Amino acid sequence: MTTRVHAGVDPTVGSRRMVDLGRPGKVLVVEDEADVAEMIRYNLGREGYEVRLAATGTDALRQVKEVRPDLILLDIMVPHLNGWEICRRLRQDRETQAIPVIMVTGRVEEGDKVLGFEMGADDYVTKPFSPRELLARVRAVLRRGSTVDTREAKHHLKAGELEIDRHRFEVKMQGRVVELTRKEFDLLAVLVATPGRVFGREELLDLVWGRDGFVEPRTVDVHVARLRAKFSADKLPEPGIDTVRGVGYRFRDSRDES
Repeated sequence: MTTRVHAGVDPTVGSRRMVDLGRPGKVLVVEDEADVAEMIRYNLGREGYEVRLAATGTDALRQVKEVRPDLILLDIMVPHLNGWEICRRLRQDRETQAIPVIMVTGRVEEGDKVLGFEMGADDYVTKPFSPRELLARVRAVLRRGSTVDTREAKHHLKAGELEIDRHRFEVKMQGRVVELTRKEFDLLAVLVATPGRVFGREELLDLVWGRDGFVEPRTVDVHVARLRAKFSADKLPEPGIDTVRGVGYRFRDSRDES
């Protein structure tokens, strides 16, 4: 049985039996509890990750600009700027919007989790947590980033007045750029690439979030709602994403409108 901890070292973490995903990346840990931050640093460091620590929101944003981490572990209740605001700012900045974020927090209410995903978090881990579980989630989120294979996919998608440029990570409607997070972009691109095809929620999780993720099917609904809301907020037509009751979503085939 895995011991769940607030802090301290789990000696089982770092086992080389874990899947080797290649070169570990840079991880920024935003955490104001020093013992928790050091525990995370120790366990990620044993796996070969380069770990930086930030104890405040302002320091976190500064370090993101300086080191461009591959992943951010983000506590919500940190001084100066809370985790929700940090995540919101990261997602609004084109230079940082694609960096995966895992919220690591003691806030366990469903509303907090939903808000975390609405702000653009890729995953949500509640304290107390097992270092082994956290490592698994880090690996899963980093793996998801390469799940949508752009090498075999069309680099430029167009559906009516909607354009998606995978090279530039850019979405336009009626010639105007719509700012999306990485997961919103990937989700829209998957749907638009195969108009008329119905994707189940579990299938979309596999394609966009990865088979080894810990996210729930409801996450897909949250991201679709955010997608629609961002187009509406810019006073632009929403993309033709239809909800298929009891199944999932599809992008409306233009032939269905004729």
